[in-house]
Amino acid sequence: MSTLDSAPLRWRKSTKSGSDGGTCIEVAELNSEVAVRDSKDPEGPKLAFGRAAFAALARDIRAGRYDR
Repeated sequence: MSTLDSAPLRWRKSTKSGSDGGTCIEVAELNSEVAVRDSKDPEGPKLAFGRAAFAALARDIRAGRYDR
């Protein structure tokens, strides 16, 4: 069992997420990591990123690096 499955995490969505159930993720803070899951599948897979890696990912997303 991983830490993500056994830890009582406090999940939250971005304040920019709409209430229409669209495509969004939820994040939860761990001691040295940030956990991420699909808001439409809360029991599904979860990922954990180191804080620096998550900050870099968020920066790239805001900059439009992954826009289609």
